[in-house]
Amino acid sequence: MATLPIYVYAVFIITFLITIIAFSRATPKPRLVLMLLLIWAGVQCSLGFSGFYLQFHSTPPRFPILLIAPTIAIILLFATKKGLHFIDGMNINTLCIMHTIRIPVELVLYWLALHKTFPQLMTFEGRNWDIISGLTAPLIYYWGFVKNKLNKQILVGWNILCLGLVLNVMINGILSVPSPIQKFAFEQPNIAVLYFPFVLLPAVIVPVVIFAHLVSLRKLLKG
Repeated sequence: MATLPIYVYAVFIITFLITIIAFSRATPKPRLVLMLLLIWAGVQCSLGFSGFYLQFHSTPPRFPILLIAPTIAIILLFATKKGLHFIDGMNINTLCIMHTIRIPVELVLYWLALHKTFPQLMTFEGRNWDIISGLTAPLIYYWGFVKNKLNKQILVGWNILCLGLVLNVMINGILSVPSPIQKFAFEQPNIAVLYFPFVLLPAVIVPVVIFAHLVSLRKLLKG
């Protein structure tokens, strides 16, 4: 991968750390969750550093492996009694303000695109409007949870909208990685997320963001 300015790495790593710390503190077992996230992140960083995900034409494609474990974990949490008990103990106020991390994430993606390691269509100049989630998160947090001026319908609608935005990015990201299933960005594929440390975006940050929205929707709809 092309040499990147040090600030790109610094902003991304700081954003990752803020994400997992904020998410962990929103759970009823912060130390355990933080430890598990760090272990999973360490494994993925090792694979990214070794070039494991650079086998573009392997069958099956290796990139989706990043999403398998988080997806299974999310399903198990929502499908089991203990998982639902854990979810119901989470703090959606903290989960809401956590979404501000999507602002620096989008800046990092933009910088990666400028350095020809990430498709422009997946930045806010293309099909990625996820920065809206980050920009509106402080407003939703303040008016919805500090001032209690927003009703449940608005909070539910915001979570659904922002969940749709991150799923849009995730799907476009998967289909832009060099692989047999690539559909987009052939002129500049999505390769940055296959390298350390940016592999932590699909492996940790995106699943955490998706899970946070699902948790918030469950708690809001339960009243």
